[in-house]
Amino acid sequence: MARRSRAAESGRDDAPPSRSLKPLAALRPFALAHKGRVAGALVALTLASAATLAIPVAVRRLIDFGFAAEHPGMVNQYFAAMLAVVGVLAFTSAARYWFVTTLGERVVADLRTAVFRHLTLLTPAFYDSQRSGEIVSRLTADTTQIKSAFGATASQALRNLFLFLGASVMMVVTSPKLSACVLIAIPVIVLPLAGFGRSVRRRSRQAQDTLADASALAGEAIGAMRTVQSYNAEGLVAGRFFAAVERAYRSAESSITARAILTAVAIFLIFASVVGVLWYGANAVLAGQMSAGQLGQFVLYAVFAAAAIGELSNVWGEISQAAGSAERLGELLRIAPAVANPTDPTPLPEPARGSLAFEHVSFAYPGGEAAAVEDLSFTASPGETVAIVGPSGAGKSTLFQLALRFYDPASGRVTLDGVDVRDASLAEVRARVALVPQDPVLFAASALDNIAFGLPEAERSEIEAAARLAGADRFIAALPQGYDTPLGERGVTLSGGQRQRVALARALLKSAPVLLLDEATSALDAESETLVQEALAATAAGRTTLVIAHRLATVLAADRILVMDGGRIVEQGSHAELVARRGLYARLAELQFGAGEPARRIEAVAG
Repeated sequence: MARRSRAAESGRDDAPPSRSLKPLAALRPFALAHKGRVAGALVALTLASAATLAIPVAVRRLIDFGFAAEHPGMVNQYFAAMLAVVGVLAFTSAARYWFVTTLGERVVADLRTAVFRHLTLLTPAFYDSQRSGEIVSRLTADTTQIKSAFGATASQALRNLFLFLGASVMMVVTSPKLSACVLIAIPVIVLPLAGFGRSVRRRSRQAQDTLADASALAGEAIGAMRTVQSYNAEGLVAGRFFAAVERAYRSAESSITARAILTAVAIFLIFASVVGVLWYGANAVLAGQMSAGQLGQFVLYAVFAAAAIGELSNVWGEISQAAGSAERLGELLRIAPAVANPTDPTPLPEPARGSLAFEHVSFAYPGGEAAAVEDLSFTASPGETVAIVGPSGAGKSTLFQLALRFYDPASGRVTLDGVDVRDASLAEVRARVALVPQDPVLFAASALDNIAFGLPEAERSEIEAAARLAGADRFIAALPQGYDTPLGERGVTLSGGQRQRVALARALLKSAPVLLLDEATSALDAESETLVQEALAATAAGRTTLVIAHRLATVLAADRILVMDGGRIVEQGSHAELVARRGLYARLAELQFGAGEPARRIEAVAG
């Protein structure tokens, strides 16, 4: 399972960056979801191109017949017709721009939503190896690049593609000989452009990657600014960010240089070929092989085609950048969750009992060499409070990760109410388990919204009752706006103990049959801890509670204490029984309370 997790949720793609526009094909389903706008864009494009291609025909007839004495008034008629064509061109061009641009905005909005929704399904195995700043960069910078290309750039590209194809057909109709000359020049133009295009795509992908690295570094430093400033490390992190920004700039400069060279080469080759064809046509007119109107019509079509190719070469760089961005987003979407819902989940029994069992469970974290837990078995019965103690790295928190099915065991199984959690729906399993982590996460929302995060439909009275149970009501009521006060990003406006009490209130409001407390009272003062312990005792009836604690005084009321070391349960029993055995638990007690008779000292602290 660990191997599958690494393969399925590695955010790194060892394959070389794509040198084609194939990654853009992944956007097709998003575009086809809005077929009305696609159809509108195609109709507008067709009409705008047809209107543009009609102008040279009018010019030819004006030159050949409009100035003849036997056709008085033809000039006025031709110019009136041209004005009507220009009106159609203006209207259809505006419609084309609206349809294509709004389609691009819609596609990118749907893409962002799809990528973010997919990210919420990936397990901690993915986030263990990723930098959040880089992921955010893909969600923002890469989607913005696609929006730019899919909007105005795509509109220009489609317009010029239609115009080039139409002008090419009309060039052949007007003069096959001159068109043959153009065909000879095409390979001379296309081959250098194709070579430069590959270089632009490669450099664009590199520029996006270096920009993501800079974003990740900035996000990491901003999130830890208190630590940065406390160590006077502002210059250090600023220097690192400057170096990352310089790398991103050099990559972007390289990409821009390649695009500039591509543009120069394209313009020179295209218009040099037009000049050559014009020279050949002028000689044909002098020889009487074609009329001046024909030459004028052909030249206009040649200019249209050349300008279209020039514009296509100009937007090619942006489309290549969009392909690189689409490739990076595609990498995220291709990552399969290491832990996924079963095809046919087994329903958990009703009513919920809260029986949690580990049966010969072994597990190692992805990339880890040693097993975090090994052949571990125990059962927490409904309504029982089980404390888990042991030195750091013993595997205590891993049990909670497995119970919530953030990871799957390599062997053995974890059952909830008798059902293997791998066979049950993820949503059902997690609905029956409430976690209070050691480092609780609060959001940049109000205290009310933070508590109601796991049960957004809860009534205000229920939220306030949960806060009172967790000992959080008093300090929340004292905030400037009470329960409606924003707590800042990650609850930065609160103390560590206050954040723990808000997180505890959130878990109590969920009212799940299994409660997991991972050092949930470690940041509380003695008075607050006593209040919370009393609240937990009052709410523990009928609820299975697992408590991880390093402060042994907090686990004395547990029905059973499991002592872990090296991923195994080495002792279990009540605190008095464990102290009497003079094993690991007794040694931990002596370290905390000093030498002497541990049982008496612990009981004195508890009293």
